[in-house]
Amino acid sequence: MLSIDLVSLHFRAPRLNISGCASKSQNTFFWKSRVSLQTHQTRFLSSRSGWCPATLSVMAEEEEKEKERFELDGERAGVMVKEMRECFNRGNTKSYEWRVTQLKSISKMIDEKENAIIQALHNDLSKPQQEAFISEISMTKSSCKLALKELKHWMMPEKVKTSMATYPSSAEIVSEPLGVVLVISTWNYPFLLSLDPVIGAIAAGNAVVLKPSEIAPATSSVLAKLLEEYVDNTAIRVVEGAVAETSALLEQKWDKIFYTGSGRVGRIVMSAAAKHLTPVSLELGGKCPAVVDSDVNIEVAVRRIIAGKWACNSGQACIAPDYLITTKAFAPKLIESLRSELKVFFGEDTMESKDLSRIVNLHHFKRLSRLMDEDKVSDKIVLGGQRIENQLKIAPTIFLDVPEDSLIMEEEIFGRYYPLSRLKIWKIALL
Repeated sequence: MLSIDLVSLHFRAPRLNISGCASKSQNTFFWKSRVSLQTHQTRFLSSRSGWCPATLSVMAEEEEKEKERFELDGERAGVMVKEMRECFNRGNTKSYEWRVTQLKSISKMIDEKENAIIQALHNDLSKPQQEAFISEISMTKSSCKLALKELKHWMMPEKVKTSMATYPSSAEIVSEPLGVVLVISTWNYPFLLSLDPVIGAIAAGNAVVLKPSEIAPATSSVLAKLLEEYVDNTAIRVVEGAVAETSALLEQKWDKIFYTGSGRVGRIVMSAAAKHLTPVSLELGGKCPAVVDSDVNIEVAVRRIIAGKWACNSGQACIAPDYLITTKAFAPKLIESLRSELKVFFGEDTMESKDLSRIVNLHHFKRLSRLMDEDKVSDKIVLGGQRIENQLKIAPTIFLDVPEDSLIMEEEIFGRYYPLSRLKIWKIALL
């Protein structure tokens, strides 16, 4: 999930050109062309208690104006998409120079506003500074750097062989931008997973609308403010809001939709896109196991498990392992090692650790609590289980031998829980 194919928003258009005269073609990709046979395929690819009443009144008015600014109904969304399509059709986004300028501007934005971005991530998820830098800031900058380095190569036509049936002829594959694309991002890595596909869309020469997640409002606000300041707003825009705004956007005709989030909303996105035959990329969740054999280096294995599960946004990541599978005899040793290494990572009291993100909001806290409190599961806890609702904190928790039909084993956890299954025969785990 954390790495997006930066040219995925291209058409790959094989163009077969049958040379019939010496005159130069109007098509900028070809010099000799009288007849062009063309097919297209889409490649899977951005407490105010101390304020006086008068000040509060002014601030309330400003907030209302700001709210109105981002309200979007179907009519306004349609006007916006029409303007952006006109911009794209004029060829504004297709040049190498435009793409490079926008990518450099995003890189500059990250460098100059790093502290504001990290603060927004802390406000939304209490992400530790180091985690925010490594998993969001650094990786987004790496995407920019890669796109700038490879852009000329990605834009270069690729010569291909032709068949005898079209002799004499020449052919090449030309990467063309799809047009006006929509990126709907998620809340768990709200900066990286917003800008990474936007960078891909820009590198491919598209106009792009970004809809950040309303569940991470601080980061959404920062993205809207900074992108308005740093990039070309005729071709790159941010729409803030929740269900109403997303629904208004999905009513429009797009040339590509890139969605990151749950399968439930993914179905809604796919259904809306089907009305216009819009190609869609869905980056959804899953149920990822970690299989631990008894002959592994247990210290290395456990550290990697902790880093992948709890140190990555407290398990709120689709690449986080969701449950462990090991042998019955090895399970006690594995649990004891996890207990010991968790103290090394996060201290004696993990609830007081400054190196753990919190649960994103009360809704998800209660969702996770419901998983833990199910009758089939509540007596299976062998480590952790502590909760502080008003701080949205749950201790790293391990369950042993959770029933397969329990909620925690049927849906993606997206939190700090870790069920552990014991198998009598190792080979079964590999099936």
